[in-house]
Amino acid sequence: MAEEKKVDLVQELSMDEAAVKAVVEKYEVESKFRQLTGWQGGFVALLLFSMSAFHLYTAGGFLVLPLILQRTIHLMFAISAVFILYPASQKGNKRSTPWYDWVLALCGVLVVAYIAINHREIARRGAWPTEFEMWLGIAAIVLVLEGARRIMGNILPCLGLLFLLYCYFGWLAPGIFQIRGFSMGRIIQHMYMTTEGLFGVALGVSSTFIIVFIIFGAFLSQSGGARFFNELALALAGSAPGGPAKVAVVAASLLGTINGSSIANVAATGTFTIPLMKRTGYPAHHAAATVAAASTGAQLAPPIMGAGAFIMAELLMMPYLQILSAALIPAILFYFAIFVNLHVCAKRDNLKGLPKDTLPKTLDVIKKDGHLIIPIFVIIAVLLMRYTPLMAGFSGVVSMFLLSLLRSHTRMGPKEIFNAMVEGARGALGVAMACAVVGFIVGTASLTALGLTLSASIMSVAGDQLLPTLVVSMIVCIIIGLGLPTTAKYIIVSTIIAPVLTSMDVYPRIEPIAAHLFVFYFAIMADITPPVALAVFTGAGIAGCEPGKASVAATRMTIASYLLPFIFIYSPMFLLRGNFTIPLLILGVGSAMIGIWTLAGALEGWLERKLAWYERIVMALAAFSAIHPDVAPSIAGIVFIVLAHLYFRKTGNHQAQIA
Repeated sequence: MAEEKKVDLVQELSMDEAAVKAVVEKYEVESKFRQLTGWQGGFVALLLFSMSAFHLYTAGGFLVLPLILQRTIHLMFAISAVFILYPASQKGNKRSTPWYDWVLALCGVLVVAYIAINHREIARRGAWPTEFEMWLGIAAIVLVLEGARRIMGNILPCLGLLFLLYCYFGWLAPGIFQIRGFSMGRIIQHMYMTTEGLFGVALGVSSTFIIVFIIFGAFLSQSGGARFFNELALALAGSAPGGPAKVAVVAASLLGTINGSSIANVAATGTFTIPLMKRTGYPAHHAAATVAAASTGAQLAPPIMGAGAFIMAELLMMPYLQILSAALIPAILFYFAIFVNLHVCAKRDNLKGLPKDTLPKTLDVIKKDGHLIIPIFVIIAVLLMRYTPLMAGFSGVVSMFLLSLLRSHTRMGPKEIFNAMVEGARGALGVAMACAVVGFIVGTASLTALGLTLSASIMSVAGDQLLPTLVVSMIVCIIIGLGLPTTAKYIIVSTIIAPVLTSMDVYPRIEPIAAHLFVFYFAIMADITPPVALAVFTGAGIAGCEPGKASVAATRMTIASYLLPFIFIYSPMFLLRGNFTIPLLILGVGSAMIGIWTLAGALEGWLERKLAWYERIVMALAAFSAIHPDVAPSIAGIVFIVLAHLYFRKTGNHQAQIA
């Protein structure tokens, strides 16, 4: 009976497919792809299927290729599919691919295939381009930028072009940014003929770890994983105070860490959870903010971190498990901040949970679809066995298929497998093109020493002081993160801003992993930070509210999370790094949680009862004291907060008796 009511609830509150597409088209970074039919549709489906098959074959260790071959083949698949699937203009034909896009797709394959075929001979002669290779390099740059523009919009390609122009026209740059400039031959050599630019680390990560986990997400979706996560979230949190909002957070966090895009995750989970929140009394802007904040936090949450963990492990040359362990406590605190904000608001506004008889039971949900979550544990187990993330992703895909066979309603037949392979490859196209363009940015940094120049500039502005440097770096990371996908924004800030922090002569010295997590956090937070908060804008489109109001609500909801990167820079034990004891770690995390809860109450004006304006200020100051990484301020803050809570409870009960 409960299951029938739950199904009715989902059908009643979910937006129809057309409404979802309208929202995604308006706010999503990706452009709408062509709905090809006939032989063209069959060809591109076979192309995408082959792309997924190739990457699964290499991920499973059945074929081990040199890095340059893995990257070039990956880009050949991606660039050809992009020109076939994505029109140059949204006014273009959406039902067939014109002849000139087929020509561009072929040209894209040829300019990349040339490197794949001739990479050994190119390396033997020092990679200096011939006149013919100069033209090939120029064509490759133009085609990659245009392909990225079609699938992602203008922001990242324009940024990539700006960096390329800086390599050539750097002698016109002002002040410390002025360089002598490089010849066209030197630029083509660096960007096209070596693994420093287009075929660099960014494309390498896309061609291995990222695409395999995107394919895993597609298999999860085809087997009914999204339904399972929604129902599990309802069962776990639906009846609690503010239950619908907590359901939104749980659902977004479960899907988002695999999804790899804050915006796509809002569109996927918000179509059900936002109407559910509105129905139970939440304002539209608050509902949009909740889903956007939870989807953004999922990019920071283990075990997958929206593919960020794989890139970080590659760039830092650290074991993947060390990245996960370092990110664990900050992720817990991030979601704790969202949950307590929702709980405080629910208590303040007397928002109830959903009636239990309309919700599924946790045990019933697990019995029905619980086998779909086992592949995630398989991935973690494979990682704990010290296998590579690539093998872990491959194991996840295989186990997802095998486990889907256990129940008839999740069973994947040939059609579902084919669709999962096609959708997985299509979902990887945007990441592949983004990483290719990011290669130009990273290549510029290594060719011109731009990273060192920016480091000197930031430290000069901040006066070589740690806190001002962190604040300036935070602002720069948020600005860079505006409008870019997760993968691209992290690689850019890790190349340009992270060296600023690791090069500082401070005590204790900032570890590379702390610096990378710091810039990663703030680049991701750009998705919910006004004025350009694309994840919030997507949620606002679903909720039908004003985006600016929703983005302010999302920032207020996660305000404590803006403090987390500063905390783990000053106190590395929050990343499980450095010298610390377990009691000290428990005290630090516990005091941070108490401070986060108190800060949420001060911002929302409710702690046991409604707070006066001066009480809110005092409690905010006490919250900052509790969150402080040093022991003495933390203990003082905790003592004050406990006493204040007892006072608020007593006076709150007295007010209730009078009323």
